[in-house]
This record gives sequence, C-alpha cells and structure tokens, in this order.
Amino acid sequence: MPTPQLQYSNDGTPSVLRKKVVYTDLNFYKRSDVLYQLTAVFCGRFLPQYGDRTVDQMVQAARSTKQNIVEGSTDGQTSVEVELKLLGIAQGSNKELLEDYTDYLKKHGKQEWWKKNPRFEALHKFCKEHTAVEDYQPFFNRWTDEEMANCAICLCHMVDKAMETYIRRKDFEFVTEGGIRERITAARLGYRNNQKEIIENLTHENETLKKEIVRLQSIIRSLGGNCG
Repeated sequence: MPTPQLQYSNDGTPSVLRKKVVYTDLNFYKRSDVLYQLTAVFCGRFLPQYGDRTVDQMVQAARSTKQNIVEGSTDGQTSVEVELKLLGIAQGSNKELLEDYTDYLKKHGKQEWWKKNPRFEALHKFCKEHTAVEDYQPFFNRWTDEEMANCAICLCHMVDKAMETYIRRKDFEFVTEGGIRERITAARLGYRNNQKEIIENLTHENETLKKEIVRLQSIIRSLGGNCG
C-alpha cells in the first residue's frame, strides 16, 4: 500500500491536503504566459481577423495551456489524479499550438530555425535565460512573423520538455504515495495515533502529579509533627 507523505499542522494534526504548488514559480507556467501574450499579438498582426478559424484555435490553445497548468496545480492539493489529467490537457494544448506555428511557417514560405543556425542559437539563449513576459513584450511589435513564430516554437519545446519531466515526477508520487483515499486513511490513522500519544502523555503526566501530591502531603505531615 502506498505511503503518503502527509503535511502536519502546528499541533501535530495530519492533513489530507498535499503541499501547495505555487504555479507562478514554475518556469513552464511563466513561459506558457509568454506564449499566450505573444500569440494574441501574433494573431492580431499577421492573421486575418475574420473568416479564419486559426486565430481562435491558436489563442485558445495558448490559453488552455496556461489555464490548465493553473487549475491542475491548484487542484493537486486534493487530487493528484485531477492534477495529472489537467497537466496532460495543458501539454496537449501546447503541442497543438506548436503545430499551428510550424504550419504557419510552412504555409507562408518562412524558415523554421534549427540548431547550428546563428539566429536559432541566439533565440534559444534568450528564451532559456528569460521567463518573464515583460522581457518579451518590447519585441512583440518589432519582430517579423518569422521571428515571432520561431520564438513561439522555441518556447513551446521548452514548455513541453519541462512539463514532461514534471508530469513524470507527479506520476511517480502518485504510484508511491497514492491518491486522496490513501491520504484520508493515512491522515485518520495519523490522527488516531496522535490522539493516542496525547492520551498516553496525559496519563503519564497525571501519574507523575499524583506521586508529587503524595510526596508533598508527606512533607506537610512531617512539618506538622515537627511543629507539635
């Protein structure tokens, strides 16, 4: 049976909640936010606003990636199963967005940059060193469509790789620690053991106090005899 790693309150009471994940600290979340903002600008600048479903599909794919990371990380406090499902959806949406950008380059006769390409090396270094959307925004209205698309492709690959590692780790946690049922069982057992320990400590303290009372009564009696 899996052994959950429980969180405990200050009084020693176990909790069924998992350790909270601060999703805003996750680099793949930060890059998904960049992708969402970048995609909205890209579609506004380079794709027709009417009669082309690609715009809605790309923006929704970018949004789905980001939002499912948020929801999955939040719901993971109570259910790792739900977390894994939502992170899987996020990863799928990110791959869909990646495909849209590569299709755009092919359709418009633009070049997708690869390793050993000087532009790719510089872009990859920039994306690796920067995760905040504020670092990218100054370029949103300056880059060409080829530059923006290649930046998005680079970010998509980084998000996918990081999420793959993260999901594998969460899957291992689920296999080794179990889900909410195992956590509830462990928490209840932990609570009962904690209560048993408290009762045992109180019983021991009570016996100690009884012995001290007897000792003090003996001292009082002896003092009374001495006074007589």
